[in-house]
Amino acid sequence: MSIKRRLSPRTGRGRDVGWWGRLFGERRDEALPLYNAVVTRGRAEHWYVAGAVPDTVDGRFDMIAAVLAMVLLRLETQPEAAALSAHLTERFVDDMDGQLRQMGMGDIVVGKHIGKMMSMLGGRLGAYRDGLAAGDLMPALVRNLYRGDAPAGEATAHVAAALTALRTDLDAMPLDRLTAGELP
Repeated sequence: MSIKRRLSPRTGRGRDVGWWGRLFGERRDEALPLYNAVVTRGRAEHWYVAGAVPDTVDGRFDMIAAVLAMVLLRLETQPEAAALSAHLTERFVDDMDGQLRQMGMGDIVVGKHIGKMMSMLGGRLGAYRDGLAAGDLMPALVRNLYRGDAPAGEATAHVAAALTALRTDLDAMPLDRLTAGELP
């Protein structure tokens, strides 16, 4: 029986997908281009300079989670994107797992941290959804991105405007372009 080995481009760790996964049409790689685009967008310099997001492990996690949330909120508007949304979230979990292991955490600790990170992502989805609906992302950003300590000046306004514009532009993008890893 042949086993296909899939490697994560972020962690270099492999994942065996045997006949069982192929039988059920496992296609986790379909989310890889979009996930890579999310990470690239979340690591863009303007977030950390003009937006004053802390350039730390936590700050980068928070920024990538914010961009990911905008993409996931877009995907939830189309029922046919449910599988892509699930695979994108799985990619995020795999990446965070690898990052934690690179930082030297073991199996037991990694599991707890991943659970906490998923809870944080879920909370951010709700907070950003509510903020976008109300037309004001600032409270959600201060609480989730800046962890309660808002920077002085226009930094928060920069991030709010950029994330709102991203979300608006995502609405206009066809699903096939998103799946291909294109972000506006």
